Amino acid sequence: MAILHYRTVLLHFRCSPNLARAPTLNSTVLHLLLRGQEIEAENEVKINYHPHLVRVVRMIPLVPVRMAVRQVGLRYQSAAAMAMNGILHDTLDAIREAGTYKSERIITTKQASKIQVAGSNREILNFCANNYLGLSSHPEVVEAARKSLDKYGAGLSSVRFICGTQDIHKELEEKIARFHGREAAILYASCFDANAGIFESLLTPEDAVISDELNHASIIDGIRLCKAQRHRYKHMDMEDLERLLAETSRARMRLIVTDSVFSMDGDIAPLTDIIGLADKHNALIFLDECHATGFMGASGRGVEEHLGLGNRCDIINSTLGKALGGASGGYTTGPQSLIDMLRQKSRPYLFSNSLPPPVVATALKVFDIITADNSLIAKLAANTKRFRNKMTEAGFTLAGSDHPISPVMLKEASLAARFADEMLKRDIYVIGFSYPVVPQGKARIRVQLSAQHTEEEVDQCIDAFTAVGRELGVIS
Repeated sequence: MAILHYRTVLLHFRCSPNLARAPTLNSTVLHLLLRGQEIEAENEVKINYHPHLVRVVRMIPLVPVRMAVRQVGLRYQSAAAMAMNGILHDTLDAIREAGTYKSERIITTKQASKIQVAGSNREILNFCANNYLGLSSHPEVVEAARKSLDKYGAGLSSVRFICGTQDIHKELEEKIARFHGREAAILYASCFDANAGIFESLLTPEDAVISDELNHASIIDGIRLCKAQRHRYKHMDMEDLERLLAETSRARMRLIVTDSVFSMDGDIAPLTDIIGLADKHNALIFLDECHATGFMGASGRGVEEHLGLGNRCDIINSTLGKALGGASGGYTTGPQSLIDMLRQKSRPYLFSNSLPPPVVATALKVFDIITADNSLIAKLAANTKRFRNKMTEAGFTLAGSDHPISPVMLKEASLAARFADEMLKRDIYVIGFSYPVVPQGKARIRVQLSAQHTEEEVDQCIDAFTAVGRELGVIS
C-alpha cells in the first residue's frame, strides 16, 4: 500500500453521556485541529470515549482539508495549539475530578442584599458579597457616578503620567491619606496591583521581607517579584516572627507583611504584638486592610482603630472594591517619600490606565457618607454579633471573631458543597470553600454580613442554616 501525506483531523465536541456512544458528529462540534503526518492511504475513524469529551480522529487526504474546514465552518489550529488544547483539557478534567472547578452564577440584578440569578425569578438573600456597608448600589453613590460621566467621561485612555490624571484623582488620593492619617496616597487599578507594585519598587537584595504564611495571594505574588530576602512566618505566630527578625538583623530594611484580616477565616492579625516586635527589632510594618477599611473601628479606619493603636503601621494598602463602593480600585498610603517613589518606579501604576472617573466619583461619595455618619458601621457590627451569637447557640462552629466574615466550619468538602446547594434551595446565596482554597479537612461556608441586611434577613439565614444543618446531621 502506498504511503501518502495526510492530515489528521481531530474533532472535539462536548456531549451528554448517551451521545458519547454515538459515532456521528453533530452541531456540538467545538474545534477542528489539524496536524501533518504520514500515514497509510486508508481512511479510518478512531473514537476515544471519555465522560466529558469525545475525540474523533478521521484521516482524510491533504487536498480536501481546507474544503472540509470551510464546509463545517470551523477554525484551523496548528499542531502546537492542538497540543495545548490537549494539556488544558486534561488540566480542567483534573480540576473537576478534584471537586474544585469554579462555576459562576449569573446575577441579573444590581448587587444588594436581595438579588436574582439567571434561571430564576425568585428573590435570593445574598450572604457572600464583600459589600460590607451595602453601598455598592446606594442611590447617592450611583448618582455620583452618573454625574461624573457627564463631566469627566467614561475613561482617560491613558496612564497617569501621560494624560491620565484629572483633578478628581488627586482629590481622592488626598481624601484617602486624610482618612488614614497618612502623608500621601497613590491610586491603582486594584489592590492586587498595589500589592504587585510595592515590594519590587521598595526592596532590594540588601533588604528582608517577612510575611505571614496565610497572606492573600496578591501579597504572595507581589513578594515573588522583589529581590529581597524572603521569609514566611507561621500564621499569627509571634515567636516565629521574632525568630526571623533576629535572623535578618543585618538586612538594610526589614518589612513585616500581614493582612489585617484574613479573608478565609475572618481572624484578625495580632497587630499589637507585631508593633511591639517591630519596635524592638527596628522593622517596618506593611498592613493590607482590604477586609477592614471602611467598617472596622468606630469610624471605619481599620484594624489599627479597632484595636486602639493609632497610626502605628508604616504602609497601608487597601481597596475601593469592597466596603468603599464595591466598584474597583486600590491604593497605597504612607510617607510622602514612599508615594513619590512609587509614582516613579511602580510598574502597575506606570503601565495601567487611570481609574475611570465614575469609579473615582463613587469612592469620593462613599468617603463622604462614612465620615459624616457611622450608623452603617454600627449596623454591620450589630448584624455580625447577631449572626455569630445565634449560630453558635444553634450548635455551629464559626471561625474568626468579631468580624462580618463568619466561616461556618463543616470540615468535609462534599458536605460544604451540598450544604451550599441546599441553602440556595431555601433562597440563601452562600458559597462552600474547600481544598486547595483552604486546608484539607477545613471546608467551610464563608458567610459575609452586610449593613444592608435587616434583622429579619439575618434571622432567615440562620433559620435556613439550622434546618439544613439538622437535615445533614451537622447539628442535632
